[in-house]
Amino acid sequence: MHSKTCVITGATSGIGLAAAVALAARGAELALVGRDRARGEAALARVRAAVPGARATMHYADLLRRSEVRRLGVELLATYPRIDVLVNNAGALFQRREVTEDGLERTFALNHMAYFRLTRFLQERLIASAPARVVSVASRAHRRATGLDFDDLNLELEYSGWTAYSRSKLANILFTRALARRLAGTGVTANCLHPGFVASRFGDNNRGVFRWSLGVGKRLFAISQARGAETVIYLASDPSVAATSGGYFADSKPATPTAAAHDDRAAERLWEISVKLMEAPSR
Repeated sequence: MHSKTCVITGATSGIGLAAAVALAARGAELALVGRDRARGEAALARVRAAVPGARATMHYADLLRRSEVRRLGVELLATYPRIDVLVNNAGALFQRREVTEDGLERTFALNHMAYFRLTRFLQERLIASAPARVVSVASRAHRRATGLDFDDLNLELEYSGWTAYSRSKLANILFTRALARRLAGTGVTANCLHPGFVASRFGDNNRGVFRWSLGVGKRLFAISQARGAETVIYLASDPSVAATSGGYFADSKPATPTAAAHDDRAAERLWEISVKLMEAPSR
């Protein structure tokens, strides 16, 4: 990874930070993205302590906001002449339904649209830097979703945190498939992954029994952040997958997602809607 530049969102904790440390140790220059400045400075300190001489810079943006994703994209393009790897990792599960300033349900806005928008902003730079890679963190939780409800992507009719989350993770896989088709022949690959159930800050933004039950589950069943990051690191750096694109991985191996995740008509429809949302006038 020497001379490679890696952009990693959600890099202030969890698998994003673990992947950052590992990629820095392999010689990559890191463009880390976070929302909280205190956690961002702590993350930078951890990377530099683990890898003396690491080249890492923190960039701040609230990826729930379209304007912030755009500002981040402009900032990254101005800062890095080449981008070799983009890791779309920032995501969350929201117990209660709320909408962003752009009118989108938060889970869909953060877990899907932030991936879509940032990738599209950086796409030409990635192509110019080829061979390059886009790695998106999805989840086995997509299996809870039988498909996307295109008539209610904002979950206005009936909301459940887990429904919103599972559909967003299905969207990650469909996005990866559609992106891989568009990148064919450019030297840029696109793959996604299930990291495992990781002992991270996942779910800590919620309250009450919901947060407590997730906490118990993590204490009993979760894997370490380092282990959770292994497939991210593999897809970002391993030569064996340099030409692989459009895949879904778990435990650093190809995995089979659900039939809904293989629905290329749904993938194309999601892409078309996402383009319209990205290009819609600011509110």
